[in-house]
Amino acid sequence: MTGLLFYVVIAAVVGVAIILFIGIGTFAKGGEFNRKYGNKMMRWRIIGQLIAVVLILIFIYVRSLGG
Repeated sequence: MTGLLFYVVIAAVVGVAIILFIGIGTFAKGGEFNRKYGNKMMRWRIIGQLIAVVLILIFIYVRSLGG
């Protein structure tokens, strides 16, 4: 179980990083896309971070049980 959960945690962290880099890129470039979607991208990043942190805590808890 911990093996699968580990890969899910990695996928969540990579997903957050991708959203972050896209958001930074659009912010740096500016323009209409940034005005329209900049805040939405950062909201998705925060939601992704929440999910990633919860998954990391679950992973740590499962590992502490010896699983």
